Amino acid sequence: MSRTDPAARRVLREAMPPLRRLLPAVLAGIASGGSAVALLAASAWLITRAAEQPPILFLSLGIVGVRAFALSRAVFRYLERLAGHDAAFRQLAAVRAGVYERMLPVAPDGVPATRGGELLARFVGDVDELQNLALRVVQPVVSALVVLVAAVTGIAFLAPGAAAGLALVLVAGIGLALFAQHRAGARADRELAPLRGRLQQAVVEHLRTRELLVAYGATDADLDRIDGLARRLGRVSRARAVAAGAVAAAVAAMGGIGAAVALWLAAPVLSNGGIDGPTLAILALVPLAVAEVAAAIPPAAAAWRVARSAAERVARAVPADVPPELPVPAVAPRALPADGTAPRLELHGVHADWPGSDGIERPSALRPVDLVLDPGERVLVRGPSGSGKTTLAHVLVRFLEYGGSYRVDGIEARELDAHRLRDRIGLVEQRPWLFDESIRQNLIFARDTASDAELEAVVERVGLGEWMRERGGLDAPVGERGALVSGGQAHRIALARAMLADFDVLVLDEPTASVDRARADALLAELLDAASGRSVVLISHTPVAAGLVDRELVLG
Repeated sequence: MSRTDPAARRVLREAMPPLRRLLPAVLAGIASGGSAVALLAASAWLITRAAEQPPILFLSLGIVGVRAFALSRAVFRYLERLAGHDAAFRQLAAVRAGVYERMLPVAPDGVPATRGGELLARFVGDVDELQNLALRVVQPVVSALVVLVAAVTGIAFLAPGAAAGLALVLVAGIGLALFAQHRAGARADRELAPLRGRLQQAVVEHLRTRELLVAYGATDADLDRIDGLARRLGRVSRARAVAAGAVAAAVAAMGGIGAAVALWLAAPVLSNGGIDGPTLAILALVPLAVAEVAAAIPPAAAAWRVARSAAERVARAVPADVPPELPVPAVAPRALPADGTAPRLELHGVHADWPGSDGIERPSALRPVDLVLDPGERVLVRGPSGSGKTTLAHVLVRFLEYGGSYRVDGIEARELDAHRLRDRIGLVEQRPWLFDESIRQNLIFARDTASDAELEAVVERVGLGEWMRERGGLDAPVGERGALVSGGQAHRIALARAMLADFDVLVLDEPTASVDRARADALLAELLDAASGRSVVLISHTPVAAGLVDRELVLG
């Protein structure tokens, strides 16, 4: 068995409910399994004893025992499921929250470049799979082992030889079942979660790019790729089913062999008068119930492999440590003066890299640059693709760590709280994210106290008032990722959102990238006019009309 890496072990520890929550489920499982064994023993004794036709008084205890164990088996089974799922689901919420908490310090630029469907599979499917660590691994194994030891010990009081034989059969049978399952399903258990993630990723990508696929006649090829992943997932699922069948066969054989061995070893004791007929029936039938209890152990091994694979994928979804290219919180953050004016930004020799460049010899994503932005000033930053324009934008809002000096109102940016800095400096990205909601919902999270009148006023200010009214007002949908609006309209909505947040400095990253050249200057003039009174860093790979900005900074 391969070793589990430390990050995955941490995730597995987090997935385990505390003892005070898991213990009731374990105790209920022990009581349920013990009731199942006791029910079969009481039934065997009652049937054989009744065949001797004793007075009914001698059968009363057996009758009561059968009824009591039949009821307690179901009741304790229900309590086991109730307590176990409650503990697992409570812990699952903590695990999911922990994953997001670890993601926050490295988001957005430190989250691995995992595509949407795969990332969704990790944060949903794989995290959900971790609940089985308690439900299908720890709780059933502990309960089964306690019941097995108690059953063998009880048989030892009746016939020590039969108990020894049953113990040997249990060890050999469980070992054989684990071996058969490992040979047939270990690889499938490890591949199941990654294949589910890849299939989900492929389906999501196909749905998102279906227009492009149709335009280039690539739909059938992409569907064939998805079918291939689905067939591979089907093979893996069938391999797991074969493993489960092998385990079921081994368990069935274990019960029958255990009963035969117990009869064989108990027969001489019966001949010598050491036990009576009802006791022999108990020794013959109890191994069948014991085998049923032992059947929970091999599936627990398969569940462990799946849970460990899921933990490794969850651990890889978020870096264990904050990469050096990302900012770390200041130990004693300083505060910017709240005088209602835009801060003065000074960059001297600032350079930066993106995460994932460790040990790779290549130029910095942003080479040393100098920039001074006075309050209310508008600076155009332009340059060819790859010159570091977007990197500079992410440095300004402290998504990326930097080398050199970056001062905000004379205070080094590293000494400031990054969240408070982003309250003053806002970024409107090249591809602004729009939720599949109404215009209102895409605006109001920037300031949740804003009234409808304020929302309509800011939409009017960015030049979308008439368009919004034609579509039905603030309740008009924008579609998934803004599918129902144009690129220019998406940037206007993003700018309106930034204005609601009342940033003092706006960083506009390629606001006209999705607009034709004839319309770009007009749109840019409208955006800058809407942002009047604020400092603006305008990022563009092309020149802009004279008079729209105060000066230029050319990168590359």
